[in-house]
Amino acid sequence: MTPLSRRSFLMAGGTGAALLLARPALAEEARHTVVLRARPGAESERLRLQQALRTTDFHPTGVHLPANAPLTVEVAAPDGLLPTLHVGAPDTHADVTYKNPRAYPLTAGANTVTDPGGGLVYLSLVGDGQRARVRFRSGGVRVPTFRLGETTEESFQAQLDTLTDAPQAELVSERAIVSISREGMLAWRDQDHTALLRLLETIIASHAAISGLSPAERSPLPFHLVEAPRMPAGAGAYATHGWTAYPRTYLDRLITVAGLRTRGWGVYHELGHLHQQMAYKPGDLTEVTVNIYSLAAQRTLGQPSNLVVNGSFGTALAKLPAADYRKLGAYEKLVPFRQLELAFGEDFHPRLHRLVRAERPDSDYTESARRWGYLALYTSRIARADLSAFWRRWGAPLTDEHLAQVAALGLPAPAIDPSTLTD
Repeated sequence: MTPLSRRSFLMAGGTGAALLLARPALAEEARHTVVLRARPGAESERLRLQQALRTTDFHPTGVHLPANAPLTVEVAAPDGLLPTLHVGAPDTHADVTYKNPRAYPLTAGANTVTDPGGGLVYLSLVGDGQRARVRFRSGGVRVPTFRLGETTEESFQAQLDTLTDAPQAELVSERAIVSISREGMLAWRDQDHTALLRLLETIIASHAAISGLSPAERSPLPFHLVEAPRMPAGAGAYATHGWTAYPRTYLDRLITVAGLRTRGWGVYHELGHLHQQMAYKPGDLTEVTVNIYSLAAQRTLGQPSNLVVNGSFGTALAKLPAADYRKLGAYEKLVPFRQLELAFGEDFHPRLHRLVRAERPDSDYTESARRWGYLALYTSRIARADLSAFWRRWGAPLTDEHLAQVAALGLPAPAIDPSTLTD
């Protein structure tokens, strides 16, 4: 669901065009029109890309709906596909009862929606290019919103000063929605938000590149980053289906340019979870292969590698041959994945992603042993070398069946032992 361009909307005709092009006046009620183009659903995109987690098919509207207050919208669906209205940015409500957004399918014509929890309003239109128009008639309040390429810094700062009824503000770019509490946004308002969103787009693009996705292959769906009032036990931030979440104490690294550029590993990491492929991600590697994407972001931004800064090569290699890979430190576990790039080229992981997307190997979420086998099998195929000895040296829990599958490929041993390589 991508907004139509100015030209396309004008060609569509109708009085709605003027409503879309004219920004709503500063007022308590939100009165404007959102025009949508249908996009693929988040779950279908997850399956296409063979990823473990899906992103979101939400389109931000710049509207907040107070709890139990009516919101009236008018829907036009010339192609017959009707949108859904969603209330609540995920896991941003103080009451955990309203952690997940609530969905309200819309009908053609007038609709009135009330929601017991209230929250930011989104629209979704899942399909293949169909058009729909949603006109906000009454109710709801406007949300301070900065849209990359549309909003000036001056106008956003004015919104923060005048649109005080909404408890949240949003930053929006092509592939990112950032939902922050009003208090959090005000605490870090003195930023260049164009630079911030361009930086976030660069980070997301680095993840797409290490995933082997060409511009045409990338998903059109955005990533939703939210400030959450609570965290799971032991978590500093988290990722799940549809969003990544950060506490107030993390905002200096999420919504400041310098923080995101130089100390944003946690953001790179959580967004990485939404790029991980399931096939070679046993449960033991959920917090390991995610950092393939974190390292890619660091390289793109010209940062020194955390593996080098933390001395992980030295501590990890000193433990080889490892009795049990699963007992290594978090960064130490990442070392062999970097070694595969050093041995077989910086395009190793892009090629791995592409092969998995092409073959779509099946495994249930609980089948970690099978995914360990896929790791040995697919990395050997990409390397064009038998990596059994490499993974055994790292103490990976490969079964005799897994080793036999790799041996059946008939590949030679690698010319250089990858387990000896360092940055």
